[in-house]
Amino acid sequence: MRIVVLGAGESGVGAAILAKTKGFDVFVSDMASIKDYYKQMLADYHIPWEEGQHTESLILNADEVVKSPGIPCDAPLPLKLKEQGTPVISEIELAGRYTNAKMICITGSNGKTTTTSLIYHIFKRAGYNVGLAGNIGRSLALQVATKNYDYYVIELSSFQLDNMYDFRANIAVLMNITPDHLDRYHHNMQEYVEAKFRILQNQTDDDAFVFWNDDPIIRRELGKYGIHGRLYPFAELEAAGLSAFTKEGKIYFTEPFAFNMEQEALALTGKHNLYNSMAAGITANISGIKNDVIREALSDFKGVEHRLEYVTRVRGVDYINDSKATNVNSCWYALQSMKAKTILILGGKDKGNDYSEIADLVREKCVGLVYMGLHNEKLHDFFDGFGLPVRDVQSMKDAIDAAYAMAQPGQAVLLSPCCASFDLFKSYEDRGEQFKQCVMAL
Repeated sequence: MRIVVLGAGESGVGAAILAKTKGFDVFVSDMASIKDYYKQMLADYHIPWEEGQHTESLILNADEVVKSPGIPCDAPLPLKLKEQGTPVISEIELAGRYTNAKMICITGSNGKTTTTSLIYHIFKRAGYNVGLAGNIGRSLALQVATKNYDYYVIELSSFQLDNMYDFRANIAVLMNITPDHLDRYHHNMQEYVEAKFRILQNQTDDDAFVFWNDDPIIRRELGKYGIHGRLYPFAELEAAGLSAFTKEGKIYFTEPFAFNMEQEALALTGKHNLYNSMAAGITANISGIKNDVIREALSDFKGVEHRLEYVTRVRGVDYINDSKATNVNSCWYALQSMKAKTILILGGKDKGNDYSEIADLVREKCVGLVYMGLHNEKLHDFFDGFGLPVRDVQSMKDAIDAAYAMAQPGQAVLLSPCCASFDLFKSYEDRGEQFKQCVMAL
């Protein structure tokens, strides 16, 4: 059987190695150049590859194709494969075939990386044999090929969910659904929503579904799906049937084992992190982890890089790296958490954004805006009428210099871009690292 892998990043190389270890004829093809690190991994397993092109004669003869989540389903090659009836799957789908580990899967427009990291932190603290995978850490397929874990905690993007068919999440966690990646989903919000709900598609009555009960889209969609897993909803305010809620400064977890902890004891602050902590606590509770271990782990978690990451204070101005805010709702949470008047750095590759969601917070919290991107027309059209000083920049150094010139002691500079990074940067991590380097150079 011949398996072709499209894309030779973390996901693709992991899938290729897993397929090779299972005895398949494997070929890897990437339109871009492949990093030397991944070339060496492919060489170690004697896997042939090509870069800078897709040779159709070497791809269209596959029995099955594993597609990188970064390649759209309606790109020319996936469409040709679909037309000729060749199955196209995700790396996660492939990996799920070769492990009996319990799968704890987290998705959502915002909060999934923090929640995934937090669940992994609790499971490690409890001494569980657990791997961290998906959109974070090493690829699931590579770990299935080379490790032997009892649990995997997996962050899943909508792109990864698109090509999953038989994969089963034993615990599915859905944080929220807000507009994101609409450029990938034909600017159709319902397509994006349905991609997120694929996380539930193979659950059985033995499985669990953890979700934010106050999300209007989740509430609307719940009735449309034949959900088999047991429901574990959480919300800020107490109500019947909730698995977690807050009351008088405490978080209450109700099932399967009831316990509570002081909100002030949480390592992570802000309302969005309250929800992240609730989702993680419920997931650990369902998995049989002791209450005192959950409390302890929720109290000492260190947070996620590039997510509301405090960098330093320069001449009385705090600099905060929220480069992971690649959509408008994520920026909304960041602005909501700001105590000081703020210079907001935003912009990048627009994904069909509607900035009206943050309009009131920008008026309330911001004293200046820095537009960072190759195409800032949409930002100008929306925000220039607010009467705030604005600057256009096309590099991180210029963004920091502009913000530094605007900011007064006692204020803050927040990088929370609302947009993807690919116009000026390699990734949101690259954008965040450049922010930190430029700030430290002030």
